[in-house]
Order: sequence, then C-alpha cells, then structure tokens
Amino acid sequence: METIAESYANLRAHWCDVTEEMQRLEEENNRNFIDAYGLGGELVPEVPREEVTLTCNPAYRYRGNGTAAQLEERLRKDTVAEFLHYAVGCMFGRYSLDAPGLILANQGEGLADYLARVPTPSFEPDEDNIIPVLDGEWFADDINERFRRFLRVTFGDNKYKENVAFIESTLGKPIRKWFVRDFYKIHSKMYGNRPIYWMFASPNGTFNALIYMHRYKPDTASILLNDYVREFKRKLEGERERLKSVTISADSRQGEKTKAQKDITALNTQIQEMEAWERDVLLPLAQQRIEIDLDDGVKVNYPKFGKALKAVPGLGEEV
Repeated sequence: METIAESYANLRAHWCDVTEEMQRLEEENNRNFIDAYGLGGELVPEVPREEVTLTCNPAYRYRGNGTAAQLEERLRKDTVAEFLHYAVGCMFGRYSLDAPGLILANQGEGLADYLARVPTPSFEPDEDNIIPVLDGEWFADDINERFRRFLRVTFGDNKYKENVAFIESTLGKPIRKWFVRDFYKIHSKMYGNRPIYWMFASPNGTFNALIYMHRYKPDTASILLNDYVREFKRKLEGERERLKSVTISADSRQGEKTKAQKDITALNTQIQEMEAWERDVLLPLAQQRIEIDLDDGVKVNYPKFGKALKAVPGLGEEV
C-alpha cells in the first residue's frame, strides 16, 4: 500500500498532466480561432499557466502569489487538509469509504440509516453525532483518535507513523492542534461561512465538540451536556485532585510541586468556565429542545444556538 507521500506524489503528477493537457487544448483552440478569423497579427495562441483554470493548478488557484516552491507547498498543505476534512465527513457518515456520493444528507438521519445503505462499513461513523475536539487526551473517541483510526483504515498500519509524520510536517503542527485551532476556520471558509459541521465551544475554548447539522436532533444538546461536558468537567476535577496530591507529597520535588500548583490554577479557571457555560448557556439550551429545519438554511438555524456555538462571521447570535 502506498504511503500518503507517495499517493500525493502520484496525484500531483496526474494533476500536472491534466494541467498541461488543458493548456495544450486551450492553445490549440486559440490557434484555430486565430486562423479562422485571420487574427494572426493581433492575437497570440499561448496561454499562461496561471490562466489554466483548474484548482489543481497552483499557478491559477493561488494567482501566482509566491514562488513555484511556495505554491507547491500551499497546494500540498491544502490537499492534506482536504483529506482530513474528508475524514471528518466519514466520521459523521456524510461520506463513506465504501460507497460513492453523499450517504447521510437528509435531516434527522442517523447511524441506522447509514448502515441501511452501507451494511458493513470499513470505517463506521460516530453513533451520537458528537465528536469532541480537545487540546488533550480526555476522550478515547475524540476527533484526533478517530482520525488516526481513519488513517489506519485508509493507508494501513505498516507505514502509519510515517504517514502521521508526513501529515504533521505538511500542516506544520500536530494533528490534534490542527483540529483544535484550524479545522473550523477552514471548514467555515470552505462553505462560505455557512458551515454544515457545527462546533459547540465554551467561551475560552476549553471544550469544543463538532456535530453534523443534518443529523441534529432536539436532544443533541442534552446528550452533549450529560455525556460530554459534565464528564469533561469531572475529568478536570479529577486531574485537579491528582495534582493536589503532588503538591503535598513528600516524594515530589519542588519543581514538580511548583508546576502542579500552576496547573491547578489553570484547571480552576477551566472548571469555572465550564460551570458558567453549563449554567448560563447549555442547560437552558438543552431544556429548550430546539427544532431546526434544513430548508431554512444555516443563516436561520445557526443563531438559534447563541453562545453555545463558535462564532462565525455573518452568523450572529439570536436575540
């Protein structure tokens, strides 16, 4: 099985061939046009590479904004990001590795609907339509772990570490950090600030979780609150207690105690953030059991969730 680096190299070579063929055809058309109308003294048939209108052509895609090496680097980074974005689609069941096209794309569909169309998936989507996106290993099924499982399914185990290294080198940061810091900005921009995956986010980003709007149900906020947010807060509290034991242990070095005390202070702030977000935002939201209608569009539905969702330009809070 190819590594991701090898797969990308083959894909890039194919894109170069496609671009060159398109350039050749456009220039041939120009010559025919020039000959037919006797415009040889006024027009030239040559087409600059940046005018070959294919998104796989970095000279056109980025409008020549950079050196050839810089454009290639941008294309590789964007292509790897698109691979991760596709993986998220598979996590939610919008796409499947085992069937073409859209799978879950109608309001209220869930795992049962997916399995009716893809009975034996090689990669099964998330069951409850909630995927934590956290800057730490707090849940065994968070987005980072789900992607790593996806990577093993799509490219195998043998070159797994090599593939992770290629992805992280291309992105310029760890996969987990990319999901936390970059994914939602890229996704929102990709969909013209009308995202189809919605990110529930606490005010300071201590807790984040994605849902797929097509699979949203009125009890989604309640499940998020009970199974994820409160569980996450309990884990933060457990970590705080562990660190407290470090600060009073005779076996702990002074440096360890100092670091533990600093981490306790940060955890206190995070726990307070979670308590306020639950009390003021999530609990009232869960009690409302909000209904949405996909026909109304994101612009109407997104603001219904107010401060529960991450801010997106042009999607203001409902007042």
